[in-house]
Amino acid sequence: MVSPHGGATLKSLLLDGPALAAEIARAAALPKIPVSSRERGDLIMLGIGGFTPLDGFMTHADWASVCDDLTLANGLFWPIPITLSANKSDAGAIKPGADIALVDGENGELLATMTVREKYTIDKQHECKSVFKTAELEHPGVKMVMDQAEINLAGPVKVLSQGGFPSKYGSLYMTPAQSRAMFTDLGWSTVAAFQTRNPMHRSHEYLAKIAIEVCDGVLVHSLLGNLKPGDIPADVRTQTISVLIEKYFVQKTVVQSGYPLDMRYAGPREALLHALFRQNYGCSHQIVGRDHAGVGSYYGPFDAHHIFDEIPKGSLQTQPLKIDWTFWCYECGGMASARTCPHDEKQRLLVSGTKLRKWLSEGDAVPAEFSRSEVLKLLRDYYASIDAADRVEVKLTGHSAR
Repeated sequence: MVSPHGGATLKSLLLDGPALAAEIARAAALPKIPVSSRERGDLIMLGIGGFTPLDGFMTHADWASVCDDLTLANGLFWPIPITLSANKSDAGAIKPGADIALVDGENGELLATMTVREKYTIDKQHECKSVFKTAELEHPGVKMVMDQAEINLAGPVKVLSQGGFPSKYGSLYMTPAQSRAMFTDLGWSTVAAFQTRNPMHRSHEYLAKIAIEVCDGVLVHSLLGNLKPGDIPADVRTQTISVLIEKYFVQKTVVQSGYPLDMRYAGPREALLHALFRQNYGCSHQIVGRDHAGVGSYYGPFDAHHIFDEIPKGSLQTQPLKIDWTFWCYECGGMASARTCPHDEKQRLLVSGTKLRKWLSEGDAVPAEFSRSEVLKLLRDYYASIDAADRVEVKLTGHSAR
């Protein structure tokens, strides 16, 4: 199995047992700094070893090096800054070397303690242009960066909570240590990760089956953190994936799991980050299809393919499985890709996520060649529940919930 990034062992910063109890008691007297949803996900990944070998939030030197050179200041490959911000008032009261408590900005839950080694400001526009290739606020990842507080805090963390993910998702939520143990139990040494923030349709199924032909198995690794408005929520998405695996894959060739990050929608750079933490989860390969981690028209359909060729050799052990645009071809009579199908586009069923959501929300028919009927039923039930909730809201308030 591939080694964790940057070393031979996972670096898990999550405390347990007596050490956890003692640190929770100590945190009660520490200054409290709220963290955003994105920062909460990053913090949990630090805790469970997903961001091995980081020991906390990045310094200014690391931030600058990641933005400009895709490495930490020590030269280790890293594609996206992992930073924590605080407003001027809160940051002004913290001296370097002081300890603070990090709490969920939404519900106040204690998440971690941190020793603040450095306070610094950043050029947010520079980060956005480096990571997202744009500084337009319409880009959801750019908006996250531009909305973060003024001062960055750097230093090592001790993580005290997994933010409710284990209780909410049960066995679906898995740490890198758990996924590695599962792969060992299954006898898998080569594992392809399939990244998804959407339900799996016939094209996704086809990608996974291609990977099964060249690897021992596939990990369908579903994002469990926050998405942009209009995306399918994690609980619905994971149900559709479960029924697809049950009915259309050979047993013990595919497993489903989830991880706690929010989407950044950073396209090619996020594809690299996905490969990096999948290495920590034990995956030797990552499926990279069309517009991986993209949004709108900010990236070319295969920019995430090309970026793996642009990084220095040896940057990652996890390698990309680059697969071209996939679709149903009526002339071929089955699933195909642009590399295997000789027919023109009139014979191809190409459906965007936006178009599919429109069909489902309006109750229109969806071609059977695009999605398995079991998946469509779950999605139609979900959209019907949204409509029902909307009707109740209008009845109670006179205004739509949308």
